[in-house]
Amino acid sequence: MKSVKFLYEESNLTYNRIMSEDKSSRLPYRLREPFLSATEAALFRLLNELMGKRYIICPKVALSDLFMIVRPNENVHFFNKIFRKHVDFVLCDPNTYAPAFGVEMVKSIAKSGMRESDKFLSEIFADAGLPLVHVPVNDSYVAADLIALFQLAVVKAGKIPPNLEADSVPNCPVCGKMMVLRMHRSGASEGKKYYGCMDSPTCNGVVPID
Repeated sequence: MKSVKFLYEESNLTYNRIMSEDKSSRLPYRLREPFLSATEAALFRLLNELMGKRYIICPKVALSDLFMIVRPNENVHFFNKIFRKHVDFVLCDPNTYAPAFGVEMVKSIAKSGMRESDKFLSEIFADAGLPLVHVPVNDSYVAADLIALFQLAVVKAGKIPPNLEADSVPNCPVCGKMMVLRMHRSGASEGKKYYGCMDSPTCNGVVPID
């Protein structure tokens, strides 16, 4: 195994060689700036503030890293549909790194319209049972509006008819945070769905579904 000193010296020699070469012979790659646009950065900051330590937020995740294709030899067309495409943010469990939410920034094109790429992304996430939060592109974002969009995404992923009066899942009766659709795995209520606090097990707030 190469020592740290050797690797440092080797790296330094490579750097010096590159800097001494004719600039026209350099590879045609440059650092993209900025990595996040102003609107992406604004949303990223608010997501971090809202989620704290509950989720790890990964920006610009390739769809091919997030989803696998069954029988890839037979479904080449479907691979081409996700190749070189990404979702703006993925929220992952900090312990298992399992994806919990996708967040996609969308541009409005009509009062009732949606871009084909946005529709396709929605279908992929829906088939995988992963909530996808659509956030309209803006210069700034309001925390309450963002929480409502997360709630709506959870309702859609859980295949529960939206509450037409509230049009959202309930807030936790204990701490007031967003709730997540869950299912009892054992006991007398096995198989029944309920809302549990997104901060579980730190918070044990529960709202049953009739």
